[in-house]
Amino acid sequence: MNGFIQLFLLLGCVALLLKPLGGYIVRVYSNQPIMLGRLFNPIEETLYRIAKINPNSEMTWQQYAIALLSASFAGFVLLFLILKYQSYFPLNPGQFDDLSNDLAFNIASSFITNTNWQSYAGETTLSHFSQMFGLTVQNFLSASMGMAVAVALIRGIIRKNYNLIGNFWVDWLRGILYILLPLSLVLALILGSQGVIQNFNSNVTAINLEAVTQSIPGGPVASQVAIKQLGSNGGGFFNANSAHPFENPNALTNFLECLSILLIPATFCYAFGMMVDNRRHGLALLLTMTLIFIPLYFFALQQEQQENMLLSVLPIDQRASQTQSGGNMEGKETRFGIVNSVLWASATTATSNGSVNSMHDSYTPLGGLVPLLFMMLGEIIYGGVGTGLYSIILFVILTVFIAGLMVGRTPEYLGKKIQAFEIKMSSMCIIIPVITILFGSTITIMSSQGIQSMHNVGAQGFSEIIYAFVSASANNGSAFAGLEANTPFYNILLGICMLLNRFGVIVLVLAISGSLAAKNITPTTVGTLSTHSPLFILFLAGIILFIGLLTYIPTLTLAPISEFFHMMSMQ
Repeated sequence: MNGFIQLFLLLGCVALLLKPLGGYIVRVYSNQPIMLGRLFNPIEETLYRIAKINPNSEMTWQQYAIALLSASFAGFVLLFLILKYQSYFPLNPGQFDDLSNDLAFNIASSFITNTNWQSYAGETTLSHFSQMFGLTVQNFLSASMGMAVAVALIRGIIRKNYNLIGNFWVDWLRGILYILLPLSLVLALILGSQGVIQNFNSNVTAINLEAVTQSIPGGPVASQVAIKQLGSNGGGFFNANSAHPFENPNALTNFLECLSILLIPATFCYAFGMMVDNRRHGLALLLTMTLIFIPLYFFALQQEQQENMLLSVLPIDQRASQTQSGGNMEGKETRFGIVNSVLWASATTATSNGSVNSMHDSYTPLGGLVPLLFMMLGEIIYGGVGTGLYSIILFVILTVFIAGLMVGRTPEYLGKKIQAFEIKMSSMCIIIPVITILFGSTITIMSSQGIQSMHNVGAQGFSEIIYAFVSASANNGSAFAGLEANTPFYNILLGICMLLNRFGVIVLVLAISGSLAAKNITPTTVGTLSTHSPLFILFLAGIILFIGLLTYIPTLTLAPISEFFHMMSMQ
């Protein structure tokens, strides 16, 4: 019952915020008057003048892609230099050394791609300057970039006989100024009021009641936590991420941070429906995501609320009592318990957030399969800010194409004919993560450098390797742990996976946008496929699950499923 209550409270709050926030997002990207305009319009106009940008000049999809790649490359170089020479910058009370080339490359690749994979402990590796001016800045930039691409794709759908899809610099800046910055400021203030720290202190040495000396870290945490959740970033200030009491002190902050993870990705579906003048279709996409999310969440919850058979041989009572629920508490935060741990794990991997408030490596085999499967489906069950929307639209394009083949009719999507080019681009977007996940994992298990980093053998060790490449390729950033990933081999290989999947997919999505924008809009007829009916929702969900399972079921069989049967044989 607690699992039902927590889930529907979370989704209920998301539903309540859909309309006001969705309408606000539409006004921001449509350049309509908004409440914060008086505050931010002068800043926006000043930045355009400094950068010599004409906000009224639009771009082709090629120009849009070049501008996006240029901005990302500049961000990569800047972040790499900050990390490589962090000892020369101020706000380094811990006197941390410069980072190695491979680790700086991995972190820079991770944060410009909105992945936020962390193969290091933040509180013992990065200065306050690197955390603020390096990581937190990129959290804003990379998140707004994903939203800009989604908006560019929407323009391609609604425009006709036109080859321009908007101005990247305008979309990018407005997403930061009018959406991410105000929401992050409000959330940071609330989190700070609840005990999430925000200071420039160095580590403080304290002695606890048991006379044990502890080093308690400080830093500007609340500001980074707010954008890491709202922007689907996920990288924590501390190594323990959102299980750390300085990032997530109590049940209220846990709920608000989990809500923040889902808020913008879900709202973008509603905003999409408003922009294409078909709200029912936007809600149909959101409902499709939710119909896949809920069963998988409850399956993981059911698995974790069972006894861990490997612990049954130890003097540990895993049965339910009057004061606590029974089940697998290994790796769970006692402040949040199994329900809120599983809910967070599901939300953070269904989106591309990647933050954790429990250790996924300690989940039961089938319980840990669920976060893995969410990412393998392509980060479309809500997905990241903007990225979740354009990713599920790729599956919608495939769905209408397959439906058109079944009835012998040229497939159409919201008035645009879907032809060979769109199908090729969509298929390539889906194939790119598959290639990097499977090839990257294969190279790793065939390499001595990859095997040497494993702390577990058998199916569990293979699951950790697969999870690392799925997380990097899905631009998620969460980790299964148990794998020493801070080596040149893993830092470079995972960094390449992040870059290929982020920018390879983005360029192809922009190409689809340009192709659709140049087409005429076909009038709706009685033969037009309805894209908001219950049949379409079920068909779309079936295509998503079919492609995901067909692609990865052999891998899942060798990893968590194999481990499950091994555990059953030990019972």
